[in-house]
Parts: sequence; C-alpha cells; structure tokens
Amino acid sequence: MVKSYPSLHPHRLLLRLVHQRLTGCLQVETNLADWSIYFSEGELTFATSSLSPFERLDRHLGRLSQRVPNLGGAMRSQIRSLFDRKPPQSRISPDYQAILRLVEQQYLTIDQAQQLIKEVAQEVLNGFLMLYEGQSEVIERAKFDPYPELCRMELLPLLARNHQPARSSTRQMQFGSQTAVIERPVETLIAVEPRSYKIVCIDDSPSILQAIQTHLDEQFNVVMIADPLKALMQVMRHNPDVILLDVGMPNLDGYELCAMLRRHPRFRATPVIMVTGHTGFIDRARAKLVGASGYLTKPFTRTELLDTIAKYIPIHAI
Repeated sequence: MVKSYPSLHPHRLLLRLVHQRLTGCLQVETNLADWSIYFSEGELTFATSSLSPFERLDRHLGRLSQRVPNLGGAMRSQIRSLFDRKPPQSRISPDYQAILRLVEQQYLTIDQAQQLIKEVAQEVLNGFLMLYEGQSEVIERAKFDPYPELCRMELLPLLARNHQPARSSTRQMQFGSQTAVIERPVETLIAVEPRSYKIVCIDDSPSILQAIQTHLDEQFNVVMIADPLKALMQVMRHNPDVILLDVGMPNLDGYELCAMLRRHPRFRATPVIMVTGHTGFIDRARAKLVGASGYLTKPFTRTELLDTIAKYIPIHAI
C-alpha cells in the first residue's frame, strides 16, 4: 500500500531555510526516495537522494575523468565498493564521504571537488523541485559528526536556472540500473509533426518495451522505463504527452502509480493508458477509479496501439 504524505512545496521550503540561515540538513521522505540537502548558514554545501546516489556520482566522475586520468573506471569502482551499501554510521551521506576520500587521497583537487559537488547538487535539486508531497525534517548541524565543507553555494541562482532540458530526438531504454540513451538535437517542428510528441512507456517486461518501441519509434519520441519505483521521477523529468502504463508490476503496480500521477498537478490531465492482459469489468473499473484515460489489452497489434494513442493525440499526427 502506498504511504500517504502531506503536500510539499520544495521551492518555498528551500527559500525559508535560506532566510533562516540554516546550518544543518533538510531531510525529505517520499514514496520513491529520501532526499538530504545540506546547508551552512543558509548556503548549500551538498545535496543527494537515495535514487542511485553512486550511479549519479560515477556518471559525474566519468565525465571528469576525461580531464583527470586518475579517475578511471578501476578507481571509481574501488571508491564505490568502499562506501556504497556501507551501513550508515553518521548523518553524512556516503557519496559525500566518497568525495572527501578522493580529495584526501589527492585524486581530486579542491577546485575539482567543488565543481563536482555543484554539478551533483544541481542534478539532485532538479528532481527535488518536482516533488509535490513528502515528509520533511530539519536536523541541526550540532547533531552531526564533524565534517569538512568543501564548498558553499548560493541557492538562489541554482533555483533560478531553467530545469527543463533542451528538446531533442531521444530514445531511451532503462532496465533497472542500466540505461542506454541515443539523443540528437532536432530542428523546430510544426505542431502536428508526430516526432514532436513524447510518449513514456512504463513496463517491467523488456520484451513488451521493445515491442512498443518498435511500433512507435519512427513516429514519436519514445522513453522506456522498466523500474516502477523510479518511474514517477522519470515521468516528471520527461513531461510526456501520453503515458503507457503496465498494470502488473512488482513493488508498485500500475494502479498505484496512476493514482500518484493524478495527484500531481502537472499530470492531472495527461492521458494515461493502462496496458494489461486482463479484460474483466473489475479491472477496467479500477483503472477508471484511479484516473486512467484508456485501456489497452495485451497482446496488441501495431494498429491497435496506434489507434488507442490516436484518441489522445490528433489523428492527422499519426
């Protein structure tokens, strides 16, 4: 059963903590992840979340390794093995401890570590600002173990940045922690051009995702998500025109995920098509109850899939 959380206004909350010149950590619990945002006298010192923190850190270190050869794959694997899944012994996040270790062992200079922290924090804030519900708690610095601050960042410029990614022609396949992205910029398209529409498909079956991509890839921007626990944040990141949502998924089923999407103001009107092998009246009634827009029964043909999508995207765009 999905836990219910109170409404959350991330932007307003962060501004209040800046005004209060907080020295400590804002911790926010949600259904999908926990967030930790660290402050010193109202300035940001680090930000992280439980959504694959070491995958995020490794991705940024990988980009940095193009200029710092010592940060090769072997070193990054070693640092990850030291801190990832390590039982928490302090309130300092393991990924920040990993950065401190890299500085201590002179794999990173202070300047490089500061840039790394800024890039990681910006990515985390991009996701945090999309939250609409969660349980927040402020922990004073006095309750922390002592730790060195590598940098401080003014939060207001980070909040003012545009968090929407540039539009591009994108194909993304995400299976658990594995993600493959092929992306290239595209020129401005007219409103009825099919490739200007983005469709997100959420299904834990790689074969179903592959079939949907094959059916739709030539006509739409298609994003594939196989992990339901990460789906909400991915959907918020991509802001799709239509969502195809499998009903029977582990940990978080399609009905629960649809209900969560409908509680978010941005997705109250987004077409959500439930994809399922069940055809019973009760299943359709439950889909309608959680706010689903339509229903597609597996197995389906390409024509059936396109006909269903055409109900929510102008027919001349297909």
